[in-house]
Amino acid sequence: MYLDSNEKKEIFEKYGKSNTDTGSAESQIALFSYRISHLTEHLKSNKKDYTTARALTKLVGKRRALLNYLKDRDIERYRAIVKVLGLRK
Repeated sequence: MYLDSNEKKEIFEKYGKSNTDTGSAESQIALFSYRISHLTEHLKSNKKDYTTARALTKLVGKRRALLNYLKDRDIERYRAIVKVLGLRK
């Protein structure tokens, strides 16, 4: 599998408060971004994989919802995570 528990811990440790901080918005956004980039690469070579395309669309929506939540609650945390991940907004 492309994402094992060690890689998840590294993502949570880098973007969350600790390696067990799986609930913060920043760590979830970072995990979704990792998964989105993996699915995007998969779809480049498998253009007719409609199930993966749907899953990618749902993940982008979840990430957008978390970003909107974070933007409403704490604009500084929002700006920091967008800058670190290199997202457009």
